[in-house]
Amino acid sequence: MSHRSGDTDRRANSIISISTIFPVIEGRVVNEHFRIPRTVPRKSATFDDASIAEIRRAAATGIYDIRGAGAKRRVPNFDDLLFLGASISRYPLEGYREKCGTEVVLGTRFAKKPIELKIPVTIAGMSFGSLSGPAKEALGRGASAVGTSTTTGDGGMTPEERGHSDILVYQYLPSRYGMNPDDLRKADAIEVVIGQGAKPGGGGMLLGQKISPRVAQMRTLPEGIDQRSACRHPDWTGPDDLEIKIEELREITDWQKPIYVKVGASRPYYDTALAVKSGADVVVVDGMQGGTAATQEVFIEHVGIPTLAAIRQSVRALQELGQHRKVQLIVSGGIRSGADVAKALALGADAVAIGTAALIAIGDNDPALEAEYQKLGTTAGAYDDWHEGRDPAGITTQEPELMQRLDPVRAGQQLANYLSVLTMETQIIARACGKSHIHNLEPEDLVALTVESAAMAGVPLAGTDWIPGVEGR
Repeated sequence: MSHRSGDTDRRANSIISISTIFPVIEGRVVNEHFRIPRTVPRKSATFDDASIAEIRRAAATGIYDIRGAGAKRRVPNFDDLLFLGASISRYPLEGYREKCGTEVVLGTRFAKKPIELKIPVTIAGMSFGSLSGPAKEALGRGASAVGTSTTTGDGGMTPEERGHSDILVYQYLPSRYGMNPDDLRKADAIEVVIGQGAKPGGGGMLLGQKISPRVAQMRTLPEGIDQRSACRHPDWTGPDDLEIKIEELREITDWQKPIYVKVGASRPYYDTALAVKSGADVVVVDGMQGGTAATQEVFIEHVGIPTLAAIRQSVRALQELGQHRKVQLIVSGGIRSGADVAKALALGADAVAIGTAALIAIGDNDPALEAEYQKLGTTAGAYDDWHEGRDPAGITTQEPELMQRLDPVRAGQQLANYLSVLTMETQIIARACGKSHIHNLEPEDLVALTVESAAMAGVPLAGTDWIPGVEGR
């Protein structure tokens, strides 16, 4: 007891002495020769600025947030892979004298008239309604200039899109908006859309401010009323019914047109296998980085899997069925550069599709319009409120005065330039790996920078022969 009592006395004396040396005034220790450093303010990694702002917005409005574009969170992607260029063990091709083929044929399984593309990059489906008429025309012009295809999207086929698209893929969606047999026959291929990368399992949105008289007429909708597409097709509940629907589409088009099946990446192995079983000529797999005109942000950021994680699973399904390169695979979702294209092809895709990148190429989020983006409470490069229909660039709007700002001829040339660069970059990489055709790129040409990307892509971690999850490696 006496020992503990002595300890208490010493602690008390210590406190008294500190108080004497550093008198306390209003809870603060004051001494002109001593300052206690303040704790640096530190924000939470869990409750970051974006999370806090969303909590406050939800609390103020009581509604979930809607936006366009794709996922903004960082996920494993093509940047996590590197090519192994040729040196002594591989023989590179001379860029200016030795050819590297880029042509792609889609629909060789059953269609009487497969699609022949000059480049391995296509334009993904984006609807008239979400996009303006001039924007759809620009996409058609740009794609045609370099010998590739564009796609209608939800809402039907417009004369300017068909008129300026040498190769046009017609999307058949759950909504059936604008669908009619005549347009099916006018198309060069039909894409049955079951899912989209930004929202697998969810339907589309087109809010009332974008339902112009023309959009309403094409979709048989009332003007100015919010439209939501169904999340599943009314014509089937499984692969057996889908097979019947594909047969019906083939009969309508006299077996001329390739039939694509598009799925949002979530269970790509099984979805690809069932699409093949149902009779698809082409499978389109769209990763979570894929864009959308409008959907719930919680959907965009938290449903689906990255594009990188989807490719090898789809390829494995095709290989196990003996259909790889017989049923073509198109990959989409976050494609930006020729390096991305080459990596997708090396992992087993036949072609890629771009959406957001194509919009940027024709003028979306142009820094020259920064003052107008500021008026909308955002900045160039971050504008994603496409559903509001106030796009200063005239791309994601139905307002006549805004649409007039987009010159479809100039914008189409910009897109053609961009597509040409993507193709040349893909060729540069293929030649460096010793390939005379882009489809000769293979997983052996790749290594990964992270364990996650190595496991997803099924290629070795750089500097090792280890493929995570592969027995014996």
